[in-house]
Amino acid sequence: MKYILVALKDELPDHDLDSSEYQVWYTGVGKINATMWATMACIQNDCEVVINYGTAGSLNNELVDKLVQVGQVKQRDMDARPVSELGITPFEQLHPGTIVIGTSPHTLSTGDNFVKEKPELESDIVDMEAYAIAKVCKHFAKNLICYKYVTDSADEDAAEHWKENCGKGANAFLSIT
Repeated sequence: MKYILVALKDELPDHDLDSSEYQVWYTGVGKINATMWATMACIQNDCEVVINYGTAGSLNNELVDKLVQVGQVKQRDMDARPVSELGITPFEQLHPGTIVIGTSPHTLSTGDNFVKEKPELESDIVDMEAYAIAKVCKHFAKNLICYKYVTDSADEDAAEHWKENCGKGANAFLSIT
């Protein structure tokens, strides 16, 4: 079974995926919600792969209105300086920093905040769930595939643009599943 984790139904409102092959779960927003659902997916006996699809912002305007596959994820809001570097979970041996999930050159940073200006930890795109899902998948040795539809420029107009565009990537995502 392929478990597709999506934060909100508005991001993947309608689908006709074969229920014998795909299970779509809506996780809710943020790292804690994503962690709970990713854990539940990974402990299923039939879990072959976890797929995270959702929306993201980007400071690279060339990525806006595009479906992007993610190759690396970082935790944008882990800030325990001076004990550890920005984005690094201190005192942890298991995946404390960047997690490689594929060969795509695109890097995503996750944080429990809606990005409206350039974050200190650099990445191509920003979201609120993928790092948590990646960390759970690494822990349970499950493959993760991550696609994000870039809805906005992560600027002062990000919230308005996200609302307008959050469902636009669904067809592009469904065409590759």
